[in-house]
Amino acid sequence: MRIFHRLRHPRLTPLLAVYLGAMSTVGTAQQYDAQRDEATTPEELETIIVTARRTAESGFDLAMSWAVLDQTSIERVAAQHSNQLFNRVSGAWVSRGNGQESLVSLRSPVLTGAGSCGAFMTAQDGISMRSPGFCNVNQLFDANLLQAGRVEVLKGPGAVVFGSNALYGIINVVTRSVDATPSQVRVEGGSRDYYRVSASGAVDGGIALSAQTSQYGGYQDASGYDQQKATLRIDQEWGNWRVDGALEGSQLDQETAGYIRGFEAYEDDQARKENPNPEAYRNAWSGRGHIGLTRDWGNSSELTIRPFWRSNSMTFLQHYLPWQATETNRHHSMGLQMSARGTQNSLNWLVGIDADHTEGALFENQADFFSPNQPDGIHYDYDVDADTVGVFTHLDWSLTERWELGAGVRLEDTRYDYANNAADGAACAPTASACRFYRPADRKDSFSDWTGNLSISHHTDTTTFYGQVARGFRAPQTTELYRLQAGQTVAAIDSEEAESVELGVRGAASALSYDLSVYWTTKENVIFQDRDRFNVSGAETTHRGVELAASWRLSPTWAVSGNASYARHRYNSDIQLLGSRGSIDGNDIDTAPKHFGSLQLTADLASYNLPITGELEWVWLSKYWLDPNNQHEYEGHDLLNLRASWQVTQTVAVSLVATNLLDEGYAERADYGFGSYRYFVGEPRSAVLGITLAL
Repeated sequence: MRIFHRLRHPRLTPLLAVYLGAMSTVGTAQQYDAQRDEATTPEELETIIVTARRTAESGFDLAMSWAVLDQTSIERVAAQHSNQLFNRVSGAWVSRGNGQESLVSLRSPVLTGAGSCGAFMTAQDGISMRSPGFCNVNQLFDANLLQAGRVEVLKGPGAVVFGSNALYGIINVVTRSVDATPSQVRVEGGSRDYYRVSASGAVDGGIALSAQTSQYGGYQDASGYDQQKATLRIDQEWGNWRVDGALEGSQLDQETAGYIRGFEAYEDDQARKENPNPEAYRNAWSGRGHIGLTRDWGNSSELTIRPFWRSNSMTFLQHYLPWQATETNRHHSMGLQMSARGTQNSLNWLVGIDADHTEGALFENQADFFSPNQPDGIHYDYDVDADTVGVFTHLDWSLTERWELGAGVRLEDTRYDYANNAADGAACAPTASACRFYRPADRKDSFSDWTGNLSISHHTDTTTFYGQVARGFRAPQTTELYRLQAGQTVAAIDSEEAESVELGVRGAASALSYDLSVYWTTKENVIFQDRDRFNVSGAETTHRGVELAASWRLSPTWAVSGNASYARHRYNSDIQLLGSRGSIDGNDIDTAPKHFGSLQLTADLASYNLPITGELEWVWLSKYWLDPNNQHEYEGHDLLNLRASWQVTQTVAVSLVATNLLDEGYAERADYGFGSYRYFVGEPRSAVLGITLAL
């Protein structure tokens, strides 16, 4: 694939991306179905629904950047992994690990290590899939993306309505309504012993069930996974109350392949098949449920009460560390969302209160002796009870027929009650010189935070212009506070904060629809691990970027859609970061490509009386630094994918998905650590054939 290597000129590629994106779309394959027979109109834009403020509303008018992957797009992509779906969102890069593992970046670098968790909120139906203080960087694998009604990506700080963890943005997976749940069975099979069987259907009484099971043999030795997911949805009316709810669960059993070492080792056909950690595994289970009761109180006002429940458990081998301890973490939660909204004259108002109680635990044990400073036995064993309460309000004023002003504020309090179940202090023998693991004594911690936003927007019949100033926060995660190292007795850290300014325009004209945004974000009090391996805070980073999504229907047969992002993420303080040498102030943050995006060319042969559609996709990712000193880098990559579907009869459809058509050797994620280049290998060329039977 050297032709693409020649295209990766540091100036040419972003310019080419912007040019193609201006004639294309994705927010837009994100937001708008590129396979429509007619051009996207302003009226059709009004039908794009977003629940950014806990109610269905027109996304066209929102004074913020967003993307929606609708049910049609989700089914067309038929993603084996979440990153194949989020390639269609400008500013989003889901870095694929092995199996179902992933790391999310949204207007940000790929975050790892201390301070990596909690920068994004992953939600189901507006409720965080993990408790705010107990995030997991891989939590996207819990979501039933294949059978979702839509996936909303809300960019920038969104903490006013969603609360802690919404620093960079929110991924909200919306379950399919009963009416939108098809009665069908789908069977898929493909490369490396991959198969997936999914089924869905609705029954009388406003209940629908969706379920799937999948298996994959893996493209590295001794790797692969088995996974099951199911979603139960209810939509009913009980007297004066509208009722909606969902119950969802997932199970993952994974043999995890580790990273390979050596400069550009991913280009070696033999090396990219190797698994240096055949003993590694990850077993995870999750369950979530909620029921919403909504009553119309008249005068354009309504009340919603939504109790919820969540439970998570995961055990995995820390194969990425030389001593390879095993970790088990779990937490169980009960909570309540209450909100009221209404309209009075030119004012739309929303007020609400959220409460969340969580009981969590973490256990880490090492089977074999490694060194006096990394001994066998129990490293950590603790419980944490967490209580979070937040109150918020958001107001929208229609100043004129065209102008609208919005403002919101949230106050939130988080309290942790930590209990150490092992001996306080170091996990090593007294003779150890520098014990890696330190267990703090029982303690209680509390964090009080506030956030707000202010926006203004101008609407015409075809265009929305907007500007927004927003603030986000996240309270420290429990692992940052209580999983200490190197003799640190107390982690004196505070909540991270982000302040962002954004300008944007979206609209449609004839056959073209587009969404353009520019943002500036400063992240303050950044939590990180310093050279002494202490968890500390107080650093500052800056994030600036431009994002474009567009779609253009060239003819009744052909359409182009795509997205492009250009961003700079930089350290803005002189910090002693673990793994750095000297000053890194002003350096680019590692694992933060300056530009990336995707482009889709779609064909719909219905005008030729052929029930066939096809899509050719180009996905590109620019080079990025692998270390905070900006001395080692990954060159980036380009991929070609192909998707096609044939409606054989009214009840039978056949699809083909082929990824990495040119069999490019590449890395899904790369870094530099322990003195060597490390790569999570990208999947070789693969193909999946699917058959869908409508019932």
